Amino acid sequence: MYKFIITKILALHSKQVPATGVGLFRLFYGLVALQEIFFLLYFNHLIFDPTPYIDVEFPMIPFFLCLWGIIAGFIIVGYRYQFAVISNYIFWIVFVNFTTMQRDFDGGFDSFMTGAGFFLLFMPGDRAFSIDNLRRKLSTPFTHYNTYSKPTVSGLVYYLPILICLGFLYFDSAVHKLFAEHWRNGLGSWLPSTQPYYVSAIDMSLLLNNELLQKTIGYTILVFQFTFLFFFSNRRLRSVYLFVGLGIHLGITLSLNIYPFGMGMLIFYTLLVPFSWWRAIGKQLTAKQPSLIVFFDQQCPLCNRTVLILNHFDIFNCIDFKSAQANAAHYPAMTAIPAETLLLDLYALDNENRIYSGVNTYIQILKKMRYLYPVGLVLSLPGIHTLAITKYRAIADSRDRVTCTTDCLISPKLHDNNWYHRIFESFANQKPKAFSRKLAKILIALIVLQLNSTIHYALIYRLNLEVKNNPISAPVAEASNALIMVSLTFFGITPHALYLHDHFAGYDHILAITYTDQNGIERWLPFVNEEGRLLAPNWGRVHSMWANIAVTPTINKTRLQKFIMKVTAFWGQKTGLDLDKTVFHIKMKKINAPTYWVHDQLHQNFSAPWTTIGTVKWTNHLISFDLPDNINSL
Repeated sequence: MYKFIITKILALHSKQVPATGVGLFRLFYGLVALQEIFFLLYFNHLIFDPTPYIDVEFPMIPFFLCLWGIIAGFIIVGYRYQFAVISNYIFWIVFVNFTTMQRDFDGGFDSFMTGAGFFLLFMPGDRAFSIDNLRRKLSTPFTHYNTYSKPTVSGLVYYLPILICLGFLYFDSAVHKLFAEHWRNGLGSWLPSTQPYYVSAIDMSLLLNNELLQKTIGYTILVFQFTFLFFFSNRRLRSVYLFVGLGIHLGITLSLNIYPFGMGMLIFYTLLVPFSWWRAIGKQLTAKQPSLIVFFDQQCPLCNRTVLILNHFDIFNCIDFKSAQANAAHYPAMTAIPAETLLLDLYALDNENRIYSGVNTYIQILKKMRYLYPVGLVLSLPGIHTLAITKYRAIADSRDRVTCTTDCLISPKLHDNNWYHRIFESFANQKPKAFSRKLAKILIALIVLQLNSTIHYALIYRLNLEVKNNPISAPVAEASNALIMVSLTFFGITPHALYLHDHFAGYDHILAITYTDQNGIERWLPFVNEEGRLLAPNWGRVHSMWANIAVTPTINKTRLQKFIMKVTAFWGQKTGLDLDKTVFHIKMKKINAPTYWVHDQLHQNFSAPWTTIGTVKWTNHLISFDLPDNINSL
């Protein structure tokens, strides 16, 4: 096996492929992280305060979340890439493991966001769609963009994250699913989609009420997850796994209220797209020929940098930038303009031989870029156009011009010096055998960590083997647990036992909260509605807190009171209630979570009646409960 891994590593490393998928992976990862940071900022007091808005234990949390948001923005645009991904990785570890997020507000996707963040440390995510790529070009402004080849990366960059973050995850999850009756019945995707706490605002009843379709989806997911690890790299099957995986996770994103989980998984599929598809998509999207030719002064450093910037954002290749000194004379329409005048402004020529100059050239550039057309329209508006001309003339008339010699052609360049370049290019190319051996050992270590998690929780735990009571196996079990903590914290390797029988078995009642306003009218807190659905934005982490910790098949009264306190204090403040003058009512209704298919189960659960089981009151920042001692028996 060791030799096989080394051979595979050498083969994949020697294969240079487009950097497109890696650039998109970085961009989408940053977007998912940023939306989660916005979520944490909105629910800051609910998640991090011991008593929301009343007992604020971590007042600096919003500040650090804003810093993290800036870092996520750097990742999205690909600016200071290595610094950004290192900082992001640290933020995920700190927030997930050293705040209440880990204990009470598990996002359900923190593990693979941490794992993806770990791989980003060593991926060349700034090779495509990045500001860093532009910065490297700007360091040698007199080098025309046509001299740069299209960026490529090692095939390992695509293969390894998919193998570890998707392949291992799917296989571990599939082993867990075999112990769940509803999954064995083909209803793994159907059951959570019939539970009010778990569904999104989209009514999927038309699909849920088709038994054959639901069982087909359920068994397809099982086969997909069991086989993905072994066949995703097969060229003939790659597109099959791509579309099935996209369908599964898009379905999760749309149908359930754990949308961050679905979106987080979807970003990995940018790495599964066949390389030939990226080339074909590029040919379809880019212009067959430029719709605008722009002439610039090749001896003006500012002009050269401007051209590099504009070309960087011309993703559809609609503009062709040419040296005025070397190319203007080849176009009859431009010969009427004296050479001295031509160098005073940025001139452009469109396909109908219309000539533009100065600010009008920039307006045409923006419009021809397609996606920046609205910006071009704004720039052409009266007032804005006049102001732009004034500013343009001040810059254009004061710019420096230099005669470019061999010195400027060999000016110091901003080198690509991230970890990928150091390890996967410099070291790997110098010592390929040593590189492959070290990487093989790291991969084997990751495999061992994953096997430890799968065997410990998907087999020993599920089979109820009493390893902790045996004097021989107890130390091994403790060591296994310690390894799982390490693998979870730093690599995101953890048991993926989501929505199994031990979660839904006995889940036959749900709770909601209403309040009586000053007019004596009972209203629903904007948390759980009359149907029993958790309302947006109470999804993701907040859903996990309420549906997986506070309200479970066996409700712990102390734990429930803690989260009732948090929810009433948070949403009381958000909705402008005077807590001391508000009476909150705790509602309960019976639902069903069957392991066999039932027609229209979702609406049956929606329409079940509510009963009031208790009240909650606040007095001088202290809460009192009037709840039954044993809620589970109601």
